[in-house]
Amino acid sequence: MHLPRRLTAPLAALTVGVLLAGCSSDQPGSPSAATGGPPPAAPDPAPAGAPALQVEVVADGLDHPWDVAQAPDGTLLVDERDGRLSAVLPDGTVQQVQADMDDLFADGETGLMGLVLDPDFAGTRTFYTCQGITDDDGTRIAVLSWTVSAGWTTATRGARPVLDDIPVNEASGRHGGCRLRIDPTGQLLVGTGDNALGTNPQDLTSLAGKVLRLDPRTGQPSDGNPFLGRSDVSPYLWTTGHRNVQGLAVQPGTGTVFAAEQGTDRDDEVTQLRPGGNGGYDPVGQGVYDESVPMTDPETADVLPAAWASGEPTIAVSGATFLDGPQWGSYDGLLLLGVQKDTGVLALRLDGSGGLVEQFRLPELEDSRGRIRTVQTGVDGALYVTTDNGGGADEVLRVTPAG
Repeated sequence: MHLPRRLTAPLAALTVGVLLAGCSSDQPGSPSAATGGPPPAAPDPAPAGAPALQVEVVADGLDHPWDVAQAPDGTLLVDERDGRLSAVLPDGTVQQVQADMDDLFADGETGLMGLVLDPDFAGTRTFYTCQGITDDDGTRIAVLSWTVSAGWTTATRGARPVLDDIPVNEASGRHGGCRLRIDPTGQLLVGTGDNALGTNPQDLTSLAGKVLRLDPRTGQPSDGNPFLGRSDVSPYLWTTGHRNVQGLAVQPGTGTVFAAEQGTDRDDEVTQLRPGGNGGYDPVGQGVYDESVPMTDPETADVLPAAWASGEPTIAVSGATFLDGPQWGSYDGLLLLGVQKDTGVLALRLDGSGGLVEQFRLPELEDSRGRIRTVQTGVDGALYVTTDNGGGADEVLRVTPAG
């Protein structure tokens, strides 16, 4: 596999500083979540009768693994921010998947990021990545398609990007996004960052600071997208007004999509999405990137109120998935979020309308594995977790109910 041409350390703003004590949240839609106010309450301890969890290491020696997906045969496909792909076979063998990453742009928070399998992976062996690229046409973020060999040894890149020209912060890689998930109709959702450019979240011609929706096989905007037919708006836009979408999760049974975003000095957020909704982030400021504005301004038209907000301090949520199945007992239906500051996994219980019922941390992962980048439920019902500590010390974990 070819190494990328540009690699630097992660941004200090994301990785340096003391671990913050506790996690906090405002009640859904409360004024303090958007405008400041009294410190919110800390999350509850795990509820009585919660299932004990078993945590196993299925791969180690990794460096900033970003995403993980499980194929129908049980193989795990894992990507690392600096351009590596690995397969964890059902027998436990971990092997590198050779792929051409010669044009990868990896700087700061941008690199090889989101990964998802095609809905018909068993027939097509196609998967998709969202990554920074740099070539004669410039530097940007693109969604690429790949076909992996039957033996999980090589991945061949599609002839052209599925989606190109997502803006990137070329100077630093800051706020590059980029999470991929498949919606219940088989369409590809792409959560992007705002590149730390104040005009991007509310700019309806830009793909930055948005959740996009497209047909992964054709690269065309999806039928039913809210802005189709408007010449002044990108037809790929599904929701707007986001800062840095780091998690997308589809709720089993309802098909409702939730986004997880990292906040500024306060208010990481989880938001229930709806087509045409606006996340309410508008950091234009006085000609600069004004991060003092609310993460969700309630005065924004078509605003999407946060179902959960961290309050102050933030905990840097990353990744999102729902636990699903009776084997999880009282944990069934929880929305899980990776935590990168006060490290661990946050669990949220949501009601039928997406409102917050309870929140707590999974005890078995609390401050024990460092930064968590991704949590993802596999086709086998297990929870897969990637750590994000760097230095070749990262792991992919398999979490299941004990006993």
